[in-house]
Parts: sequence; C-alpha cells; structure tokens
Amino acid sequence: MRIAIVNGPNLNLLGVREPSIYGTETLADVERRLHDVARELGASLEFVQRNGEGELVDYIHSLRGRVEGAVVNAGAYSHSSLAIRDALTGVGMPFVEVHITNVYAREPERRHSMLAPAAVGVVCGLGTLGYDFALRGLVAKLSSRAATGSPARV
Repeated sequence: MRIAIVNGPNLNLLGVREPSIYGTETLADVERRLHDVARELGASLEFVQRNGEGELVDYIHSLRGRVEGAVVNAGAYSHSSLAIRDALTGVGMPFVEVHITNVYAREPERRHSMLAPAAVGVVCGLGTLGYDFALRGLVAKLSSRAATGSPARV
C-alpha cells in the first residue's frame, strides 16, 4: 500500500518556527519516524512539502492512480483552500487531515477547516505524533475496505 504524506506552507520550518507552539522536532525527524511506522504496517510512503497552493494542487493531481491515500497537513491552507480540497476529492483519494496543534484552542480563523468535510478523519493537537496516528488510521481504514471489497472512499 502506497501512502503520500503531504505538507503545506511553513512545515519546512518545523523545529525552528515557534518551537513553543510546534515543538522542536523537524519535518525530517517526522519523516524518519513515519518510515518506521510504515514498515511496521507494510506500507510505503512518499513525502512532499510545498509552500505554494498551486504547487500542492499540482502535486495532489500527480498522485492520481499512484497512491491509495494520503496524510495531509495543509498548514494554513487547511482553513482557506477550496482548491486543495477540490484536488483531493477530484483525484478520489481518501485522506486524513493532520494538525500539530489543537486548532480549536487557537485563533478563531484556525477553527474551521475547508478539508475536514472531505477527509476520512482529522487528527489535531497531539503534536507531530498526530502523523503516526493519522497514518495508522488511514492504513487500517484502507485495509478494512479492501478486505470487504468496499470502495476506499468514505
């Protein structure tokens, strides 16, 4: 099973950007840990981080037919981008949305997600460990659907 890990703007600064909010673990640290989780689950991963909305849309389009699902941390675009949601639904790819912080305990503009209504699930507020839970949950969901012959889309 192939899963994409899609990261949006400013996540390249993870570990140095506001460590009191986002922690000190870098995106490379997260990727290393997720490779271990993926091995345990029998999955393979591909990672991307883009700062531009159009770059993310283009990348998501390129995933069509190449991956079974995605873990998506679209950063601030989660709260504003119909284009990213439309790309995810347009390629028919199940995904789990991830946020490092508890967006519901932050500024009002961060409390709404454009992606959540189309997501299989949302994990927020558990730091970078949320990526692990999102990956485990997505693989479990895809595996159970495959075993029952149900469509992967929820």
